[in-house]
Amino acid sequence: MSKPSESIFHRLQFYTTASYPCSYLPGRLARSQVATPAHLVDDAAYSRLIEQGFRRSGLFTYRPACGACQACIPLRVDTLHFQQDRTQRKLWRRMQATLDVTLSPLHWDAQHFQLYLRYQQKRHPGAGMDQDDQAQYTQFLLTSRVHTEMAEFRDQGGVLRMVAIMDRIDHGISAVYTFYDPDWHGSLGTYGILWQLDYCQRLGLPWLYLGYWIAESRKMAYKSRFQPHQILQNGTWVDSETRQDSSD
Repeated sequence: MSKPSESIFHRLQFYTTASYPCSYLPGRLARSQVATPAHLVDDAAYSRLIEQGFRRSGLFTYRPACGACQACIPLRVDTLHFQQDRTQRKLWRRMQATLDVTLSPLHWDAQHFQLYLRYQQKRHPGAGMDQDDQAQYTQFLLTSRVHTEMAEFRDQGGVLRMVAIMDRIDHGISAVYTFYDPDWHGSLGTYGILWQLDYCQRLGLPWLYLGYWIAESRKMAYKSRFQPHQILQNGTWVDSETRQDSSD
């Protein structure tokens, strides 16, 4: 185990998991560093962990620890300076007129679960989560010890189209997970991020954390389209245009 030097972590310990198949890059193995004990990861500690590139899955707060592979790069969007490009503006106007949004605390909803299964089966078949039962879904998305909200998106007929789960932290929002109707027209995933950026702006929060940008993965490369953004490199957040190669 290891312990970072920041005083806020003086009671936390960190362990590295055994290797497991990488979810994003076929043929590679991954490892994660996990913060423990989970019950001590409160809002304050969690905010600092997010700043250092950690993410949350249920009660587990983790970051990649894959040794030689550095493909997973934490990315956050500068919400106060973000401006939609032409394509994003068109999508924003169309979706604003089409979908109604409701915010709520985390809660179980059978419609949410059915939408989640449809999303996994269509977008991520064979990844394991397409076979999740209610307990696994609840453990993954509905279990939290920090300030977490759900945004529910319904069309004008009241049909559920998307759910976004977000953690509120000191200086922004961490986008935990979004799932949506895989058969509905119109770039729901992109709109989910645009909505969360707008939500940050309305709250006066400067950063939207989008997790890990992986240039080699089509599933994760889209995150770089939201500008301006920063990446975490060698423990420091830097503007994307000033990124230095790790070999420098």
